[in-house]
Amino acid sequence: MRVLPAVAGRDEFDALVVRTDYHDERAWREVAAALVEPWGDRRYEAHVHLVDDPVWAGATVDEVLTAVRAVEDLAVVFLADRTTMRAEPRALLAVTTLTREECVDDEDHERLIEFGRAFRTLPAGVHEVHANLSIGNLGFEEFAAWAHDDPEGIYRSL
Repeated sequence: MRVLPAVAGRDEFDALVVRTDYHDERAWREVAAALVEPWGDRRYEAHVHLVDDPVWAGATVDEVLTAVRAVEDLAVVFLADRTTMRAEPRALLAVTTLTREECVDDEDHERLIEFGRAFRTLPAGVHEVHANLSIGNLGFEEFAAWAHDDPEGIYRSL
């Protein structure tokens, strides 16, 4: 497994989005533009930290998780991967950063990953997921369940 650079400059309130696919610049511009749009019913300001460096090209989920392990206050990382860039809608991969060791016990960890350690979300959903996980309002497993229930497997919005 390769070693990726540390993520620097992220504010604790910023959703972390890592670009891992560099084959379609137009698609990336669409995703990046959607990520900075105001979100939610109240049109909250979007806070996002974009990692857009070709050194991350082709990075696997495990490589990204290893690279962001030291980032404080981070419960989820979002990947703009090959699927994001090639499919409509441009859903990002949301991956929990929590490990078994960070869970209360095995049962807590099993509940966390009941629907997997990742799910797809639209760019607008990135902010809902990040904000709710940050304040402990909802758990990763709840968003993953909603994505699981969607016909396309995508979390869309509350």
